[in-house]
Amino acid sequence: MDSTSSLLLIVVLIAASAFFAISELAVAASRRVRLRQMAEQGDDRAQRVLDVQDEPGDYFTAVQIGMNTVAILGGVVGEDAFAPLLREALSRTQLGNEWVTTLSSVGSFVLVTSLFILLADLAPKRLGLNAPERVAVWIVGPMHLFLSLVRPIVWFFTRVTDGLFRILGLPARRDEAVTSDDILAMATAGAESGALAATEHRVIENVLELDTRLVTSAMTARDSIIHFLVDDSEALIRARIDEYPHSTYLVCDGDIDHVVGYVDSKHLLSRVLKGEPITLSSEGLIQKVLMVPDRLTLSEMLQQFRQAYEDYAVIVNEYSLVVGIITINDVMSTVMGSLMAPPEEEQIVQRDADSWLIDGITPIEDVLRALDLDELPSQGEYETLAGFLMVMLRRIPRRTDAVSCSGFRFEVLDVDSYRIDQVMVSRERVPSAMTGAIDHDEAAADKP
Repeated sequence: MDSTSSLLLIVVLIAASAFFAISELAVAASRRVRLRQMAEQGDDRAQRVLDVQDEPGDYFTAVQIGMNTVAILGGVVGEDAFAPLLREALSRTQLGNEWVTTLSSVGSFVLVTSLFILLADLAPKRLGLNAPERVAVWIVGPMHLFLSLVRPIVWFFTRVTDGLFRILGLPARRDEAVTSDDILAMATAGAESGALAATEHRVIENVLELDTRLVTSAMTARDSIIHFLVDDSEALIRARIDEYPHSTYLVCDGDIDHVVGYVDSKHLLSRVLKGEPITLSSEGLIQKVLMVPDRLTLSEMLQQFRQAYEDYAVIVNEYSLVVGIITINDVMSTVMGSLMAPPEEEQIVQRDADSWLIDGITPIEDVLRALDLDELPSQGEYETLAGFLMVMLRRIPRRTDAVSCSGFRFEVLDVDSYRIDQVMVSRERVPSAMTGAIDHDEAAADKP
């Protein structure tokens, strides 16, 4: 075979190898969601690509047959492609015949290999990764034609491969189930690329956390509940409504742990407008309240609201003691975050790049997200930042108490009746050698 024929054959083989390489990668990298959209818009080729992804065995077997055949032919004709030209050029030098023959063969091999790597592998694969769906719909037709030509060989190798997978116990098909981690990864990639706004990304994260966050992370805590007693006077009720205006009030008998029900403020307003006395013992004024355990997730809480046709519930612990109340708005505020809460109600305020002012009742999931941490020590033992400090200190925190953990310093700024109001979190320049180390000055102060 002369040099011209060899060069033409190399060009054909490179083109064929590029076609098979892009056929393999484009179909494998194509997103099924995007392909379904294209199919619904009337592109039949997209449906053919989906069919290949559902049954990829024969398709990829044909691709491998083509790629290996091209590789073998490339090796056969590779030496003859450029060796004569290089030999002619080197013969004009002072090198001996043996050196000329050797160098021309090696040079031809290196040149052919480089062309295959660049034009038949790197370039087509990059194209297949950059626009997989568009490329896949264009190559699926020609690949089906090639598949029909090598069908007998494909059938043989497919059966052998299926048998090998069964023996090894490997899955024959890829798992197409989309998990919450997959959705979150796509949302994160969209936020990093600018296609998704930061607030939209945060909402998606919050929605996916509904199945893991407990109702206690979104509730109004027990000591913040404004409630009435069934025997409260009208003057006391009016004064409390004036001082703490809410849409709903819990009604108890004797103390907060003996819940009778709840009263809607619009019903109280109606009695005032009609000139009727406000007496909680009036028939029909107190409504039955939904009681839920404190181990429910927010997702389960939404289901409870939907089933009971309620938007207000009392949360109790295993001892039947009230730990808080939760409304549908509390759940939605957890999902929407700062989109619903006014700035003065934000639980996490970033002061600068390395410090945050955080409310003690802030759910630990929000703290982790703000600090870009995966976890904190003994995370299953608490639900809020205050709980974290109690677990780490092994006592009720006092003002100026501090804990160093995971490269951050958590310092208590304000405590009100044993309730941790504000915590200053600052990034440490040199992370503590011992995770969860208590501030040494505070440890010394505790000694008698």
